[in-house]
Amino acid sequence: MEKKKVLIVDDQNGIRVLLMEVFSNEGYNTFQASNGKLALEIVKAESPDLVLLDMKIPGMDGLEILKHVKTINRDIKVIMMTAYGELDMIKEATDLGALMHFTKPFDIDEMRIAVNMQLHGGNSNNRFAIGS
Repeated sequence: MEKKKVLIVDDQNGIRVLLMEVFSNEGYNTFQASNGKLALEIVKAESPDLVLLDMKIPGMDGLEILKHVKTINRDIKVIMMTAYGELDMIKEATDLGALMHFTKPFDIDEMRIAVNMQLHGGNSNNRFAIGS
């Protein structure tokens, strides 16, 4: 079975490095982008299964990137990350197709579990264990 692909989009290098390490260790093919233009190039080239998308990115914001991702492929799952509690933006992101959001600083284990559930959960014959 082909490895699932996760794209991490955040302008903060430290967050990208941390999430790349976590999801590589989970067995995913991971990609990273520091801006919207690069993120959309990766979406077109690699068609990731899931995108972890920061809401606030210089140039093209998370909502704009989300709209483009869903235009390219509606089936790509998107989880938003935000450093702010902008409920209106979070609601708009959900309306545009984002599955959920994490507020920074987020619990890395909660995010790991959420990503695993999105990429492996949902079917009744699933034998996926969470935790250690």
